[in-house]
Order: sequence, then C-alpha cells, then structure tokens
Amino acid sequence: MTNQTLRFTLLLLLCTTVFSWKKDEFRNCNQTPFCKRARSRSPGSSDLIATHVTISDGDLTANLIPKSQPDSSKPLLLTLSVHQDGILRLIIDENEHSSSKKRFHVPDVVVSQFANTKLWLPRINSEDLNGPSSSVYLSDGYSAVIRHDPFELFIRDDNSGDRVISINSHGLFDFEQLREKNEDENWEESFRTHTDKRPYGPQSISFDVSFYDADFVYGIPERATSLALKPTRGPNVEESEPYRLFNLDVFEYIHDSPFGLYGSIPFMLSHGKGRGTNGFFWLNAAEMQIDVLASGWDAESGISLPTSQNRIDTMWMSEAGVVDAFFFVGPRPKDVLRQYAAVTGGSALPQMFAVAYHQCRWNYRDEEDVKNVDAKFDEYDIPYDVLWLDIEHTDGKRYFTWDRVLFPNPEEMQKKLDGKGRRMVTIVDPHIKRDENFHLHKEASEKGYYTKDSSGNDFDGWCWPGSSSYPDTLNPEIRSWWADKFSYQSYVGSTPSLYIWNDMNEPSVFNGPEVTMPRDALHYGGVEHRELHNAYGYYFHMATSEGLLKRGEGKDRPFVLSRALFAGSQRYGAIWTGDNSADWDHLRVSVPMVLTLGLTGMSFSGADVGGFFGNPDPELLVRWYQLGAYYPFFRAHAHHDTKRREPWLFGERKTELIRDAIHVRYALLPYYYTLFREANTTGVPVARPLWMEFPSDEATFSNDEAFMVGSSILVQGIYTERAKHASVYLPGKQSWYDLRTGTVYKGGVTHKLDVTEESIPAFQRAGTILTRKDRFRRSSSQMTNDPFTLVVALNSSQAAEGELYIDDGSSFGFLEGAFIHRRFIFANGKLSSVDLAPTSGGNVRHTSDVVIERIIVLGHAHGSKNALIETSNQKVDIELGPLWVQRAHSPAFMTIRKPNVRVAEDWTIKIL
Repeated sequence: MTNQTLRFTLLLLLCTTVFSWKKDEFRNCNQTPFCKRARSRSPGSSDLIATHVTISDGDLTANLIPKSQPDSSKPLLLTLSVHQDGILRLIIDENEHSSSKKRFHVPDVVVSQFANTKLWLPRINSEDLNGPSSSVYLSDGYSAVIRHDPFELFIRDDNSGDRVISINSHGLFDFEQLREKNEDENWEESFRTHTDKRPYGPQSISFDVSFYDADFVYGIPERATSLALKPTRGPNVEESEPYRLFNLDVFEYIHDSPFGLYGSIPFMLSHGKGRGTNGFFWLNAAEMQIDVLASGWDAESGISLPTSQNRIDTMWMSEAGVVDAFFFVGPRPKDVLRQYAAVTGGSALPQMFAVAYHQCRWNYRDEEDVKNVDAKFDEYDIPYDVLWLDIEHTDGKRYFTWDRVLFPNPEEMQKKLDGKGRRMVTIVDPHIKRDENFHLHKEASEKGYYTKDSSGNDFDGWCWPGSSSYPDTLNPEIRSWWADKFSYQSYVGSTPSLYIWNDMNEPSVFNGPEVTMPRDALHYGGVEHRELHNAYGYYFHMATSEGLLKRGEGKDRPFVLSRALFAGSQRYGAIWTGDNSADWDHLRVSVPMVLTLGLTGMSFSGADVGGFFGNPDPELLVRWYQLGAYYPFFRAHAHHDTKRREPWLFGERKTELIRDAIHVRYALLPYYYTLFREANTTGVPVARPLWMEFPSDEATFSNDEAFMVGSSILVQGIYTERAKHASVYLPGKQSWYDLRTGTVYKGGVTHKLDVTEESIPAFQRAGTILTRKDRFRRSSSQMTNDPFTLVVALNSSQAAEGELYIDDGSSFGFLEGAFIHRRFIFANGKLSSVDLAPTSGGNVRHTSDVVIERIIVLGHAHGSKNALIETSNQKVDIELGPLWVQRAHSPAFMTIRKPNVRVAEDWTIKIL
C-alpha cells in the first residue's frame, strides 16, 4: 500500500506540472543542441559540391562531397525525381553507412500511387550558371537546376528565367552523419531531470529554402498564431524562438506563439501577387525548428545571389532523419494543394453525421446523464448528431471497457441514440494500463508489442491510468493487432453506431521529458523515438481507423478524431486544435489555426466551441457557436472542472441564438458535404483563406479574421465583447449578399457594419448557387429525404453557378460511382441542372427521388410571375418568399415555388 500511495502521489504532482502552461517545462532553441548549432552557422559555411551527376533509373543522381575533402569516402547521395504535375522530389541520404544503423525514412505517408506518376528523365542539360550546372525538365515551363560548385538546387521558370524555389542558396546545408561511439565521446544530452542517450551521435540536418517573389509564407502547423508566418530572425525582429514542430501535450496553450502544439506538418506555402503560390514539404518525423528570416538577415554574409528577385528566406533544422523533400510549383493556390495531395493523399470523405454538430464534455457522468442531455436537445428543438464520452466512462482508465456501475447497458444506450439517427463516440488513448489483470496489457506484454526503453525493456510511463505502456504502432503487425481490438467481440459493449476519439497520442507521458516519450526509446526496426516522434500519433490514428474499417467489413466509413497529427493524417479522420481556453483571444486564434491546417491537408478540423478550459460568459459562448457553426469540424467540448454549458443553460434568449447558429449549420449540410467531397478529390480545403479564392488581391494576403467556406461563403468572426460594429473586407469586383438578410454589399471595399447579437457577418458571393435543406430535424440522417432549397446569387452578368454532391452518406459506394454530382447554372434567365458524374463510373449508381422545393433568386429584377420547366413544359409560380422560412421577419425575395424538379435529373427552368 505504501508503494502504491507514493506512486499515486507522484502522479498527482506530475499532473499538476503538466496541467498549466509553464514555459520552462519545454526546451527552447538554445537548450536544443541541434537547433543551437544550426542557428550559429553563417551563410556560406557549407562547402558541398555536386559530383558524378548522371541519370540513373530515370532519376538524376549525384554525390555531394566537401570541397575541402574531395577524396571523401563518405559522400552523400543525392537523388532527384520528377513527377507529373510539376512535383520535384529530392532525397539526400548517407551513401555508405559507417555504422550498424541506417537513417530513418518515414514510411506509409506518401501514397502508393505516387510512384506511378514518376517521369523518366531522358537526359541532363549542361549549363554554365556562375559555374557548371545541370538542368532537367520538370513540367511545361519549368526546369530543375543543380549548380555543382557550390551545391545549390533551384526550380526555374523557363519563360522568364526567374527562380521559383531554391535550397542551399545561402550555403547553410549541413548533414551530420552517423557514427559509432568511442570511449572518449559523450553524446548524452540532458534537459531538466532527463538524460537522453545518443548511441549514434548527433545526426541533425539543416538547410535554407528560399521562396522567390513571395509576399508571405504560411503553413507548418500546429501552433496558435497568425496565418501569415511572422519573421523569427533578422533586422527589426524581436527576439523569437523558431517555429517548432514537435508534437506535445500542451495544457492550456497560449496564443500568438511560435511554440509547437499537438501536431506537426512540415509543409510551407508561399504566396505573392507576382509569382503566385509555391510549396515545400520535408517528409521528416523528427523534431524540427524553422526560422522565417526577415529581409536583410544576410546583409553581412558577402553572398551575392545571381538574381534581383525579392524572396523570403527560411531555415529548416531537424534533429534526425534524411532529406526527403518535395517542391510544388503551383502556380495557383489550388494547384499547390492538389500537388501536395498527390503526395500525401486527399482528405477522407466523412460520413454525413460527422459533418453535423457534436456534443462533448469531460465527462457525461452516466447513462442517466446521457439520457437527459439527449432529451433536452429534443425539448429545445436543437439538432445534434453525436454524443461523446471521455475517459471517465471506462473501468479505471482501461480503454475498450465500461464502468459497469455508471454505464451498465452501453449497447442499449447506443441503440436508443441510433434510433434518433444519432451516434456515440468514446475515447481510446494509446497508453495501456499496466495491470496484469487487464487482458489488453497482458496480451501486448506477452507478444512484445510495446515500445521499448533505451535498455530494451517495455517502456513504462505515466498517464491517466498511472503506470502505462504504449503500443509500437510503427510496426504494421502491431497496427493490425490494434485494429482487431475494435471488433464487437473484443470491444464488448460497442455497436455499429459507436465511433472513436484518439487523445493523448503525441504521445503524452506525464513523467517524460517535455511531457512526452524519451527520445532514446526504441521502436520497430531499432528506430529511435527521436526519429519518428512527430508521426507516432499518425500511426496510432491509422491503426484505429483501420480497426473501424475491419469492424464494418470495409463497408462503413470510419470516424476517428485525433489530437496528434502529421502529414497524411487527413486520410484517416478529423483533428481538433486541443486544449484551448474560454477567452476571446482563443476564439480569435481558432480561425488561423483551422485555416493553416486546411492549407496543409487537414481539411476536417475545428476548435472546441466555448473553449475547453474555463467558463465562457454567455456572450462569448454565443459568438463561439456562431463562428464554430462554420468550422469544418463542429464540436462543443469542456473540461470537467467547468460549469455545465449545454445550449439551454443560459436563458431563453441565449438558447435561441445558439439554436439558430446550429440550425445554420444543418441548413448548409448539403453545401458542406459537397465541399468535403471536393477536399477528398482535390485536396482543396473546406475552410479557405481569402487569398485562395482571390489570389491577386493583396488586401487578403494577411487577413485571418475572415475566411471562405468553399468558394461561395465569406465569414467574419466577432472577437470582442459587446461589439457594436465590425469592419469586413469583401474582396473581388462582384457584389456580396448578406447570408441572413440578402442585403447587397459592394466587393473590393471594407465595410463598417452594425453588429447585433443575432449573428456574425456572413455573405454569399455573387455568381454562386448555394444548396440548403431548410427543414430542421433531430439529426442529419432524418433530413435525407427532405427537399432542397437553392439560393441563386446573381452577379453583374446575371449569372451564377454551384454544385451539389450526394451519396448514401456512409458507405464506400461512391468509390464505385454510386453518387450524384450536379452543377447548377443560371444564365440568360435560365437555371439548368447538369450531370457532372463521370459516365465511365462503376456499375453501381446512387438514386434519389428528392426534389427541389424552392429556388430563391437574389439580384434579379422583380416583375416575373411565372417560370417554365422546359423538360415538362410546366409552369410554376414566382412570388416573393422569405430568405429563411424558419426565421421570423425574414426578408422576402423572388422565389420559384415548388418546381419539384428532381435533384438527380437534368432540367431547365426558364424565368418568363
């Protein structure tokens, strides 16, 4: 008992440490040797030259050797591959390994089909660009150029001769090769009370990357800071840490900081009015630090670049791994995202229920609590689709179990929710309670499936259950074993309507260095944790998603929410921005956080509505619902120490406002689902920076208070209490229509608008057509057969377009062609529906008898009384009707009533 008491006391002390932001708990660059070394290097310090440049197996290959040691026996091997659509891949690794260890290449991130896009290079072109150089074809109008001495790689626009992206233009490339330790060397590193063994010595890599004709750079999540990345070094820059990519459990994180949070995606985009958009992705799962360098940072270097182009220089530093870098030429924003998706995959298409509203709390206490919360949503006419259970639902924090006192009938509880079209999500974290009576621990221990410590024993760390071990999900065999645990036989009490939440998968270790696993822990194949740390949660997310696939025999799309993320996580589910706080600053920073995730592939993301920590005042909570209703992932969540905050607990008026915000999301579900399909096929996110849709409008480049939902809706949050006015910039030359009132506003102008408590500013872009469902039900599944409303917002040419994607909302039938995809086109007084589904699709088709019951036309001159459905030669009435049927005093607009044309068919309606 004495030993258990001591361990429990230790756990409490450790929890106290991690449960609040303490800057000195985490390393800074000066305390991180590889970062400190890299930052201390001067431009031109690299003396690598490229030799033996040739074509091998369709790739350009070369040796990189120090000019000072031309006879070096340890050259670096460079491989340059060209892929379709203007994608360049650069790999630099050790050529001959002088130690027993090989450097880690991150597996299972690059999609398998990417290999089939390789272009076989027929030849190398020799050039003289301030010395011998070699160039190869990249795509129409672009070449990849290697300068031999000193080594430099850049992409060139062949039409103008300008540079696009370059690496090592400032001579900062450094690659520390593996070595075997001898008796005289001490490679251990310490931070606070932790010592890190380094049996193969320092193995860091660093280099500079330049983006030409760029005005701003973006990306490299996850952190709570502005969308456009601010300089971290250089003239007139306050002392700053680099942007850190190191997955960490940061309790109560602070906003406006370069500090890394729960996920890491080493993908950066540049954008400028002149050059367009370009991208750079470094596939490396070790800790990374990235500097954005202010103009003039290299003024004293003496290096003269062979170009007068403006540029943004960046410095990339990683603790381990290899150079496995991808260059994307764009040149438009959506081109870069399509190119990145070709490498790491598009977003998984979620089920319809997952796109709707989720209700979560740490924790709903018991089955009675679940029953009452569910009933209250119905009582107050508020739809929702998913109810969540946090760690307290388990038997002593043993995942895949239930506390049988609090949740004695989990199957019946889930079936009651399912009867209303609602689902449940339970939490499953990677730490497994070390309890010999817990079958999961016993099996993992006997099979040797745990991550090992540096001595080769099962790693033992502390998390919610106390003493815990962590499955080594880098190993495909262990991922398959983990996936089997989601079967109905193994996860007793689960049903087909139960889905999963992966938390704490950075991985969080309360007594570990920086609240994570030690870097010298060992994984499958002898890989050190330092080499794959940022991808640990990715492999766990992958294994969980595979588990739900297995459970449903490949027929049911998984839903798995993860906190940790890495490049490629978009293929396995949603993520959220972690443990935010109930304050206005966190509401404000949620927008650039979600936008940055979308830019780097993670389209299905959102922030905890209301803030996880603290108690939001009613005004903040309402404003958060009004903004959160437009997040791609829409979930309310709260810490167990906070006051209950379900939507009906703040008085009748606040309940009405929250209900209205949630109703907006449900009305727009057809539009959102269509956008998720676009993200699935193209990589273009649901929530977008303004400059993605208006790439030449410089006023949008650093605007991260507003965002686009798809190409049709602009949303501006309200981020201050008791706000009476809001300044909203509406880009472009066309007009915008207030989403709520239909009021017209001029484009290309900043408008000072009156603000009421009823809503935040949101606008429909002229020239677009929105699809809505205006009948409110208990959940999204009950809306399946409801008719559609089309909102046609005409531009100055009296034209508009929009799309609608429909499938069964749950299965993988869409991969075989079982979907409806329509384009609606309004021109010359006619509205037409055109089929976009490929005729060469599979044998399975999705059918629907759902009709369009209202067509609202904004911006059309009044006077028309009838419309003709040309396919049936049937006349229908045109009258003034409300923009929103369910809202009192909704303004009236020209409405084609009950055309009742089927959404799945071709038709044309002519206004007479």
